[in-house]
Amino acid sequence: MPSFSNNIGVVVIGRNEGDRLIKSLDAVVDGSRVVVYVDSGSTDGSCEIASQRGVEVVNLDMSIPFTAARARNAGFERLRAKHPEVEYVQFIDGDCEVVEGWIEAAAQTLNANPDAVAVCGWTCERYPDHSIYNRICSVEWRMMGPIGRTSSFGGNVMIRADALAAVGGYDASVIAAEDDELSVRLRQNGGTLLRIDQDSVLHDADMHSLSQWWRRAKRCGYAFAQVSHIHGAYPERKFVKEIWRTWIWGAIAPLGTLALLPFTHGLSLIVLGRYPLIALRTIFKTQRQGFSWADSIAWGFSCAVSVFPQAIGAAKFHRDRLLKKQHEIIEHKLPQASAMKAIQPTGR
Repeated sequence: MPSFSNNIGVVVIGRNEGDRLIKSLDAVVDGSRVVVYVDSGSTDGSCEIASQRGVEVVNLDMSIPFTAARARNAGFERLRAKHPEVEYVQFIDGDCEVVEGWIEAAAQTLNANPDAVAVCGWTCERYPDHSIYNRICSVEWRMMGPIGRTSSFGGNVMIRADALAAVGGYDASVIAAEDDELSVRLRQNGGTLLRIDQDSVLHDADMHSLSQWWRRAKRCGYAFAQVSHIHGAYPERKFVKEIWRTWIWGAIAPLGTLALLPFTHGLSLIVLGRYPLIALRTIFKTQRQGFSWADSIAWGFSCAVSVFPQAIGAAKFHRDRLLKKQHEIIEHKLPQASAMKAIQPTGR
């Protein structure tokens, strides 16, 4: 495969990613392409790790609430300022490691499809067997499809620099699903988004507790509410179906069931039977798609009950909006152990 290194830049974002960041940077720092790392207030030596590898480091002003979107914009702006010749930008989350051959395959896809403005692939969970919550993420990544034209992409994506600049970059106020929001504007500006059948990154969810899963689902609900508020009008209707499902089954149905208990002599509890039925239906559907029973069961129960934290997240968005409160990221990951011990020349 021909080399496309001269016109590709890489933007990595992170916050206290520890050893995950080391893997992420080492996968893209090869001396042939420019790499920018944007740090959001890490205290684990992440900036030193990046500097030691010859990576351009951008430190976000932490007096302003940070978001992944704001970090990506800062990295993109630094990349464009110092290397205006860059045509394609590969965005990478600091908890992800690019799979060998992905960057070349993505660039080749953009070269072969002039109307395409972004290309993504499959995210693979690094340690799906380490916890049930990692397993849930592993299934989620494979539900992103379809192959070919797609309506949205995730955080790890290659985008044409000119196309991203033309729509004003990411919306820094969006705390989650900022990629979905950007996808809408890129398509509305006439661009095509492509997903190719190739693994792009290894992701380390590193989730080991119910509280982490809960906060991640709460963030998802916040994202549904925020992005549907921005792009919920016709013809896009982005996340409108998802937010209605969240409100009905995460708030209205359970609260209504409890409120009607005295008047129905307990018959209203029948409504709650919907949740195990949804879990079972999702389990069998997922298993028929080729997933293991362990994966299918984890995914099925997650889909059935995630509406509860999602409803709380959606309510939080509307409360913040009505109070004119600045949107702040909902973090679910715990910082890894300090990566300072790994600060050493890479020999590259």
